[in-house]
Amino acid sequence: MRERTDRMQYQAVFFDFDYTLGDGTEAIVAGFRYAFSKMGLPEPGYEAVRRTIGMTLEDEYTHLSGDADPQNRARFRVLYTEKAGPMQVETVRLYPGAVELLTALHQAGVPVGVVSTKRGDTLRAILEARDVASLFASITGGDQVKHPKPDPEGLLAAIAAQGLTPEQVLYCGDTTIDGETARRAGASFCAVLNGTTTAADFQASGLPCTHIAPDLGELRQWLGLN
Repeated sequence: MRERTDRMQYQAVFFDFDYTLGDGTEAIVAGFRYAFSKMGLPEPGYEAVRRTIGMTLEDEYTHLSGDADPQNRARFRVLYTEKAGPMQVETVRLYPGAVELLTALHQAGVPVGVVSTKRGDTLRAILEARDVASLFASITGGDQVKHPKPDPEGLLAAIAAQGLTPEQVLYCGDTTIDGETARRAGASFCAVLNGTTTAADFQASGLPCTHIAPDLGELRQWLGLN
């Protein structure tokens, strides 16, 4: 086990998944188009779907369709999962630098976790298929909480499970939803620019960002990990 560097001040690092550690756009867009078609709605555009990633599925549906009916929101989730669920394990790709960052944290003895709106079983299957599940101390999916992000329920539970306090950890994510989650939890936040939210967007949000990382390789360097 490597010794932690002076710059590695955090006792654990938690990550969002979509557009932070991995890109599941192909499966997500396919799921949206399949569900919208089954529901008799015009298929949403590729970029329109991308800009909603980070919301809950139900909120993504309402944002893109304008339909807030609870039954239709629930039906959308079922239809979306029929198509996207099996595809995600096959098509999700980890971003360049992800494996190296996760491995460096693991070797430094820093617990790593995922806190995402994606289902926990889907997350685990994706990570196991890419031989990185063993690098994670915890995996928290949206189905494991009563209140989705930006409510800090999932992040706080993951932190507490490691016997830590929010002040001791870093949460990394690609959206202002993730930043707000960290703020409400009382954790430090690192913005990762793998998604559709830009550095200017984060700066304009007023959210406290400890760091803005253009990619995961730079994040590893900023953390002082070899």
